Parts: sequence; structure tokens; C-alpha cells
Amino acid sequence: MAQYKRNELGLLEGVNYEYNEDGTVNWRAMIAAEHLYPNKGWFEMRNQPMPQSIEGLADNQLLIKLSGIKELAKLRGFNRVHYEVIKCEIDHVSVKCEINWIPNFENPKEESDFLPPSTSFEDLANATVHNTSSFAQKFLETIAANRAFVRCVRNFLNVHIVGADEIDTSNGTPPAKIQADNKEKFTPLNILMQKIGLGEEDFATFKDILRGLWKSGQYKNEDAADWESWRDIPKKEIMKLLEIL
Repeated sequence: MAQYKRNELGLLEGVNYEYNEDGTVNWRAMIAAEHLYPNKGWFEMRNQPMPQSIEGLADNQLLIKLSGIKELAKLRGFNRVHYEVIKCEIDHVSVKCEINWIPNFENPKEESDFLPPSTSFEDLANATVHNTSSFAQKFLETIAANRAFVRCVRNFLNVHIVGADEIDTSNGTPPAKIQADNKEKFTPLNILMQKIGLGEEDFATFKDILRGLWKSGQYKNEDAADWESWRDIPKKEIMKLLEIL
């Protein structure tokens, strides 16, 4: 198991740090390229082609993965992360993240003329049905906690690249529309269509399947002859077909 040792400056041994002109660590420069990727939304808003790499992109054209934020926090060093739920409702969760950072030459234990003694920093973030989408809307508390952690690390270390977890993924879709779409995906009819691998345009093929079921004696319903589209199938019959197919 790897052993992490810090020198008298509070920095990890064996790590090549980048520094600013004032001698502080350039934490932005410590982010490995593997944790960065182009901000698709930035380019779409400006009708510009999506770059295939991050080369030459400005910080506001990038996003940083949660893995990159975690790696950066580990490099800086911390001994405690505390979350406090500020608001928790079915459609809105706010979480505060507080991180206690290990003192280093930038933030020593003792107060100096230049640096405060505190090594604690906190930040706040939320997740709502208005700034998340699809799957994420079922886990608002987790999303809010991740966003608060990302924001806390970024702001403490003066990193101006937005975290991927902070991005509004709703695309402006009203929550009611999102919920309706999600609800529609899990109707018995859609489950039946998915189960037999047919789409909206394949109803004629489905009628052929019904004829085969009739001949085999597995399913007989004289009313099926009048079904002209998927929507004509009564819910009760859909449930029967789901048991058979």
C-alpha cells in the first residue's frame, strides 16, 4: 500500500508542484488532463463545433470531472469532510460542505502577517428538478452533496474550471415535462413494446404475432381484430400479453 508523506511545507513528497508568481501552489496546473474535457454546452450555445481535445481551450471552455476534484483534494490534503443538509424537499435539496484542510505553508497552523490560521472552508450547492434531469432527479441529495464538495474544493484552491457535477442538465425542459416523459417510458404498453422489440411503426408485425398466438392457443381475443394501433390495446389485455410473451 502506498505511503503518503508530507514535507515540512505540508506538500506531498515525490510530487512535482507548479507554483504561481507569488510562490503559492498553482492548483489549477496540478489537474491532470485526463480529468478535463470540453464543455459541450459552451460550444453549443455559440453554435461552434465541439473540439475533439482540450488542447488550446480556456478554463471557461472546460469541465472537470469529480475524479479530478477528488484527486486535487487529496493532493492538498484534508482530514475531515462534513455535510449539512440545509433544505430537503421533494423537488429541492441544498447541502453545505465543510472541509478541514491539513495546514501547509499556504495556510499554517499559526497566524502570520500574511495567512490566517484557519484551514476550514465551506460552500453551498443545491439540486432541484429545475437543474437536473432524468436519472439524477431521483437522487437530489447526492447530487447536491457532490456539487457542494466540488464547489468547496474549487473555491478554496482558486480553480475556475466548472465541475461537471455543477452543470445544469435540465436543458431548460420543464420539470413537469421531464416527469411526464419518464412516466411514459415505464407504462405497461412501452414495456410490452420493448419486450418484443417493436416500435411505433411495427404494429402490423405485432398483429402477426397475435395471429401466431391465436393459432397456438396461447392468446385468443376476438376484439384484437379491431385494434388498429398500439393505443387501441386495453390495459387489461396488455397485462395478459406481458405474462405470455
